[in-house]
Amino acid sequence: MLLKDLSDSDRAELEAHLTIVDGNKGEFLLNQGVREMEQYFILDGILKRVVSNAQGKEMILRFANEHDMETSYAAFRLGTPTPYGIVCVTKARVASLPLQEWVEFLKKRPLAKELFEFTVMRGMSEIMAHTITLHLLDAPGRVHRFIRKHAELMDRIPSKELASYLNLSAETLSRLKKRGKI
Repeated sequence: MLLKDLSDSDRAELEAHLTIVDGNKGEFLLNQGVREMEQYFILDGILKRVVSNAQGKEMILRFANEHDMETSYAAFRLGTPTPYGIVCVTKARVASLPLQEWVEFLKKRPLAKELFEFTVMRGMSEIMAHTITLHLLDAPGRVHRFIRKHAELMDRIPSKELASYLNLSAETLSRLKKRGKI
């Protein structure tokens, strides 16, 4: 994880800026379309990154759990509103700070900034791969890919959320499980 490589003094400096936030299942930590952005370090629970249209149709872009992070760094750097929201899938606890403060902190620590930006790019690449998967794999293939990539989340994410992420109905996911196809 990004923070484990910080020195004790750097960690202490960062902790002075952090706020601990407890979120309940379904609670938005970050709303789509805002300009006030936060950096989130997940201490406990699972978050999802979602994008919604005007009619309320939602697409889950990714899940993140303990020892991971969520950010809207790309939107911050581009000067655009957040293109997605960040929502608690389960009860969650995060440490957060305003993104501007996080960026200022990283400016003084080029190695941490490089690791952070790599982590952001890896996350965006994973989202792109997931989106491609939705178009190229059949339902069992999508489930198998998820299990291969995120086995630690399989039993922790509600079936309805997992089905949505895989662009399946909850019924189809249940049917695949009952037939032993996954």
